[in-house]
Amino acid sequence: MHTDLKLEGMQSKYTGKVREVYRLENDLLVMVATDRLSAFDVVLPKGIPYKGQILNQIATQMLAATADIAPNWLMASPDPNVSIGKACEPFKVEMVIRGYLTGHAARTYKSGLRSLCGVALPEGMRENDPFVQPIITPATKAEEGHDEDISREEIIAQGIVSKEDYEVLEQYTYKLFERGTAIAKKQGLILVDTKYEFGKTKDGEIVLIDEIHTPDSSRYFYEEGYQERQAQGLAQKQLSKEFVRQWLISNGFQGLEGQTLPEMDDDRINSISERYIELFEKITGTNFVRASLENVASRIQTNVESYLNSL
Repeated sequence: MHTDLKLEGMQSKYTGKVREVYRLENDLLVMVATDRLSAFDVVLPKGIPYKGQILNQIATQMLAATADIAPNWLMASPDPNVSIGKACEPFKVEMVIRGYLTGHAARTYKSGLRSLCGVALPEGMRENDPFVQPIITPATKAEEGHDEDISREEIIAQGIVSKEDYEVLEQYTYKLFERGTAIAKKQGLILVDTKYEFGKTKDGEIVLIDEIHTPDSSRYFYEEGYQERQAQGLAQKQLSKEFVRQWLISNGFQGLEGQTLPEMDDDRINSISERYIELFEKITGTNFVRASLENVASRIQTNVESYLNSL
């Protein structure tokens, strides 16, 4: 659930919802993916076994598989839960891209609104229908609490991102989603929606940062049976964190003020872990090798030190 690495040249530590990021001298970042789970921007009290390893290993594979499209921050992954790369100044927006009317977009649509982040939504759509073309619905990156929807026009007008840089982010986002869709299709999956985050290096290069195409940042449907389920108005079989959100909603929690977080028993936690492992194996086409859960903190410390000493 937590790490407390002691690293030579460490300048700062940032603790996010599920990651811990250590900034070192020479503009190096050490990013640890913990087993913490967040939903509705709330970190749940119990961790999900292997979740951090799964997120980290999917992300490193996907960054390698898209490096020809967009340069990224990653240099190495010396431990199942760790990525190390170059530090940069993050853009304060998340580039959310949607191929289907699902999740937040579907909830917005059901409320009667026909615009999301300044993008017009056509009439007559049903939940989980595809858009004619994928749409980008950005969100501001909140230090705490909920991220907020924002339009392309507002981002540029408020000077959050310059017009020139935003056009690069858009171009990368569309191309990355196209590649992610193709990778998913080979494994019998549909990449429904996802988000990308970008930063700028000291040299002024825009690079892809954080994770990509993981169950925390993306939503996947099974391709087999998709059309039949849509035709019958049935829920889609999906691999994403949405099943956690739906369980929380069914137990009266959506992260709103005054709501009490329901307790997950061990069976529920283990079932979530198995779903994460299923997604890893499904999207990567490889068997998941479970790292030892004993002395994880010391293992990470040793592996990170060893890599840094080799530089």
